[in-house]
Amino acid sequence: MAKEKTHYVCTDCGGTSPKWLGKCPSCNAWNTLIESAVESAGASKNRYAGMAALAPSAEVATLSDIEAHDVARTPTGQEELDRVLGGGMVDGGVVLIGGDPGIGKSTLLLQAMDGLQRGGMATLYVTGEESAAQVALRSRRLGLDHSQVQVLAETLLEKVLATVDKLKPAVVVMDSIQTVYSDQLTSAPGSVAQVRECAAHLTRMAKSTGTAVVLVGHVTKEGALAGPRVLEHMVDTVLYFEGDTHSTYRLVRAIKNRFGAVNEIGVFAMTEKGLKGVSNPSAIFLSQHPEPVPGSCVLVTLEGTRPMLVEIQALVDTGGPSPRRLSVGLDRDRLAMLLAVLHRHAGVACMDQDVFVNAVGGVRISEPAADLAVMLAIQSSLRGKPLPQGFIAFGEVGLAGEVRPAPRGQERLKEAAKLGFTVAVIPKANMPKKPIEGMTLHPVERVDEAIGLVRSLA
Repeated sequence: MAKEKTHYVCTDCGGTSPKWLGKCPSCNAWNTLIESAVESAGASKNRYAGMAALAPSAEVATLSDIEAHDVARTPTGQEELDRVLGGGMVDGGVVLIGGDPGIGKSTLLLQAMDGLQRGGMATLYVTGEESAAQVALRSRRLGLDHSQVQVLAETLLEKVLATVDKLKPAVVVMDSIQTVYSDQLTSAPGSVAQVRECAAHLTRMAKSTGTAVVLVGHVTKEGALAGPRVLEHMVDTVLYFEGDTHSTYRLVRAIKNRFGAVNEIGVFAMTEKGLKGVSNPSAIFLSQHPEPVPGSCVLVTLEGTRPMLVEIQALVDTGGPSPRRLSVGLDRDRLAMLLAVLHRHAGVACMDQDVFVNAVGGVRISEPAADLAVMLAIQSSLRGKPLPQGFIAFGEVGLAGEVRPAPRGQERLKEAAKLGFTVAVIPKANMPKKPIEGMTLHPVERVDEAIGLVRSLA
């Protein structure tokens, strides 16, 4: 196949250059030129023909006249992965999954592909980083000795597309998108131009044939997916693998999902036989103290559609002239704001104290409903008195000292009651109409009211 000519396109202004330059000649922006293929007239016609097959012309219709159907989903056999995907794989759906090296992306996908294949679906695992023998060794280590998943060790995009066209699998895994390259571009595999072009071709193939495609992506030092940001906009679902490689637990979080809930998480445990789903993740994030300890408060947080209990730990200690504020799993800027509110509206001063806050189990909490639990943990550590046995709290705290309601408060309370918690401090607006069996609820409207209530309970 003859190589097409290439030119360089500015990502800012769209200007072109016949050769690479450090500065765009049109808008003078630096490092914005990326390689792109210049198509001939015949190639352009073929490309447009392919696009026409992908999106055939149709008459304009109103929304009320369009007949909509629920999207069919195929379970992968991994319940936690299905939860994050919104119920399973979707025909023609494109999933991008990223994570640190060695965290378990390939292991989870190989298990999922084996589950799909055993369910009667034709699967193809394309590996660009390992040989077929290495993938086979991993499958035997995972206990998948007689797996019928088809494996292709290839990095050239055109050969991958030809193989998919020949075998017509229902699901294709590309591990990883950074190793694939097209011979239509001269840039190296992993470059912005190659990643964008290869992902675009695989996405068009998925939409036109109905084949589900899973792309594995590397992450940068900052934790973002390597390659162009447009890659996340191009796919249907973006999943991030989180967790410490030194821990046995892993989290898979949905950042984007056109077929399910965003910010849904799946929890896995790494075992000798691969990743196993954890049906009760709250047990991971709760430390088992024989007796209540100062500085510990249990929070009922909401991850996607799942209420989950997480222990928030705080340590307040005498600091120097410049006290430290450090948080792990929580927003550090929000911690500074909560300390100011605690001082102004509840009279709890930590100006000369080091304050350390940690979410147990390596979970990251971004919702503001954690505010009240963080404050109560800090106050407990400062006084050296533990909170009552079986105590939980949740609620957002405003700068004026008010305690705002958290979404789906009743579901949070039911989850806590199911796990044996008996005392809860909650926003007054979250007070349920019917009492929660086995649980005593204390509604509060302001921070000082919550602090005074906890002092009376301790």
